[in-house]
Amino acid sequence: MEIFWFIVLMFMLAVYVILDGYDFGAGIVHLFFTKSEEEKKAVTNAIGPFWDANEVWLIAVGGVLFFAFPTLYASAFSGFYLPLIMVLWLLIFRAIGLELRGQIHNRLWEKLWDKAFGIASLLLALFFGIALGNVVRGVNLGMVENGVSTQEPHYFFLALWNPTLDPLAEQQGVIDWFTLLLGIVAVVTLTIHGANWVIFKTSTDLNRRLRNSIYKLNFVLLGLVLLSAGLWHIVKPFPLINLRTHYWLWLFPIMAAIGLVGQFWIKKFKKDVTGFLFSAMFIFGSFATTVASMFPNLLPSTNGVNPSLTVQSMAAPEYGLSIGVYWFIIAAVLVVVYTVIQLSVFKGKMDDVGYGDH
Repeated sequence: MEIFWFIVLMFMLAVYVILDGYDFGAGIVHLFFTKSEEEKKAVTNAIGPFWDANEVWLIAVGGVLFFAFPTLYASAFSGFYLPLIMVLWLLIFRAIGLELRGQIHNRLWEKLWDKAFGIASLLLALFFGIALGNVVRGVNLGMVENGVSTQEPHYFFLALWNPTLDPLAEQQGVIDWFTLLLGIVAVVTLTIHGANWVIFKTSTDLNRRLRNSIYKLNFVLLGLVLLSAGLWHIVKPFPLINLRTHYWLWLFPIMAAIGLVGQFWIKKFKKDVTGFLFSAMFIFGSFATTVASMFPNLLPSTNGVNPSLTVQSMAAPEYGLSIGVYWFIIAAVLVVVYTVIQLSVFKGKMDDVGYGDH
């Protein structure tokens, strides 16, 4: 039963990254690529009816994590307390940047909240990439010093960074050269993803420039992916060992490769949705590859004293997991119904939505 909930949790997390990821990317587009008020409005119109619904997936992920893997929830929320608080503030500023901009029609006021929306979106993409890097790298469970565990085996706490920025140091930080690299990968990935969403949902002159930018950024992303894959072997020797023993798992890196390569034809796509589907495929394939390579670990230990936190060791009792399936089915049906209604109401281009106008 714990495997079922692990799959549910990872799937929900992947859906959140794809959905709220295009919101982050649209914010980055808003910050760096828009030139006129019309283009700024096009970006906010593209995400206006969707962004708050997309954030609900993050809350749902937290709920499933608390229910199915409570010890992991406690460990992660205490160990990553500082970056989680920073992410919370960034989510707040992104939201109020969207909602407050149109309250007062003053150039200084609008510019202030434009920057808040764009910078918060950029930092959210960066921090979520860094968070993935921390999980891939692992943490010093039990706060081991000189071979002795100073805390409970599942406890850890990370400073924002350590002086050396070395991911292999005994006392790690949230930010080091490896996690920062994955953060940059996330920023580029979600910028492309957000630009594809803006192209899909709007029809302004901005779209032509975004296609050119996506084409160029895809070369940057390809280089970053190859670099991070190579450095992954330094931080975690033999990271893809699960793929060597279960060949069907190669479906995920192949999916990621198709999504990445497909972006190079962005200028030739006849349907605006095609680019978004390719970027979503890359995100899902990359995330699934990472999860599959780590299984059964949920949070690896970087020391030899305390074991990694695994799906089996962190799962709630079997009875609770079994009862939860019934409530999950009800929730899944409601989500499907809501999503179908939302997409039918807001189908097509969103140029005339007028989101945030007062």
